[in-house]
Amino acid sequence: MLWLAACAMPPGAAGKAEGTLLIDDRRSGSAASTFGPSWRFFTDGVMGGVSEGKFKITDKQTMEFFGTLSLANNGGFASVRTKAKKLGLEKGDALVAKVKGDGREYSLNLYLNKPLVAYSYRATVQTKKDEWIEVRIPLDKTEATWFGRVMKDAGPVDPKEINAVGFMLGDKKAGPFKMEIEWIKVERTTK
Repeated sequence: MLWLAACAMPPGAAGKAEGTLLIDDRRSGSAASTFGPSWRFFTDGVMGGVSEGKFKITDKQTMEFFGTLSLANNGGFASVRTKAKKLGLEKGDALVAKVKGDGREYSLNLYLNKPLVAYSYRATVQTKKDEWIEVRIPLDKTEATWFGRVMKDAGPVDPKEINAVGFMLGDKKAGPFKMEIEWIKVERTTK
């Protein structure tokens, strides 16, 4: 299976593009800063698995996504994602996220505004243990997947159809995990 690696960038490397926060609950008066009521947690429990986890807002107003991945009962994934809403993404956009992980390989998932289509688009996010990194993921470099299988005939993602984003751990390694996310921004190249 081919996974696309997101490029690790030094802070401030976005340079020629503007960056705006993708989700910002501060505008709605929420004390949860960028993360909070707009986010939801899912595990393999929806398919009979027994992985555990949750997310919380830290004192630093970052989001911690953590738990224990289990491979029992054909399980093995945990994820956090935004609630569905119009995101206003455009062709040529990239998502840039500042994350601190545990050295495990996560994925950034893009969910579509198509209720009858059960696939998402994703790209790999390789974290560095206990180190903040910025990852840049061009929307056109993501792959369509359906229950973990690459869908080669799906074609590229239509940015206008993306109505949710999230992170998922499904590296088939049982044990504890933790990823901290400071922000997710949209990078739009100026024309």
